[in-house]
Amino acid sequence: MAEHFLKFDKDGIAVETGAPAKEKIKSGRPTNKTWNIEDDGNGLYAGIWESTAGEWEIDYTEWEFLHILEGVSVLTEEGCEPVKLVAGDSFVIRPGFKGRWKVVEPTKKHYVIKV
Repeated sequence: MAEHFLKFDKDGIAVETGAPAKEKIKSGRPTNKTWNIEDDGNGLYAGIWESTAGEWEIDYTEWEFLHILEGVSVLTEEGCEPVKLVAGDSFVIRPGFKGRWKVVEPTKKHYVIKV
């Protein structure tokens, strides 16, 4: 593979499993899998993330670009209307975003995060 080219391919990448912190979970029993394909050592990350159904509080201190590959989720910023996310949707979450992430149908996304 080229030195300056990154393909979103999880083959050969160790999966990290986890879940939102228990105190942040509002419904369900969500679990997550993450394949972190890029970590440049300077706060830039990229990879693939997936989650089972559930809802939890989120509080972003970083920038995140993401593209929904599969599933249905609803993102609700405090004081704003909920936004339904489906396969094909792409967007950026800016630092300071506070609200809830609700996975309605198991969801998979590509992400690029800058801390």
